[in-house]
Amino acid sequence: RCKLQASGGGLVQAGGSLRLSCAASGFIFEDYAIGWFRQAPGKERVGVSGISGDDDTVYYADSVRGRFTISSDRSKNTVYLQMNSLKPEDTAVYVCVAVSLSHAVSWNLLMRSYYAMNYWGKGTHVTVSS
Repeated sequence: RCKLQASGGGLVQAGGSLRLSCAASGFIFEDYAIGWFRQAPGKERVGVSGISGDDDTVYYADSVRGRFTISSDRSKNTVYLQMNSLKPEDTAVYVCVAVSLSHAVSWNLLMRSYYAMNYWGKGTHVTVSS
């Protein structure tokens, strides 16, 4: 009943752009924070970005700040991650996640707590070539 549907991954050259989308259904958008984790081959899974459904506060990992922009369209229950100036090190499987704001304490903690999320979407692959 509660699902996250991610799309928008693909193959781009370094310096290019992609926009990921995560469409939520089955829960109240404003009661959750929604964002993305990513995992590159041989590396740990890390939080990338998130946005709060109640007040649109945002989080960016240091590695993507200034290049990625997260936004939401509440009318569509959808979160977007605009990824510009892509680098080969951005290559990873990106997973959309959602967590109840009633459980949230800080962005730093949330983005280290992949298995504490309430919902997970299917991964979408991003490959940046050089």
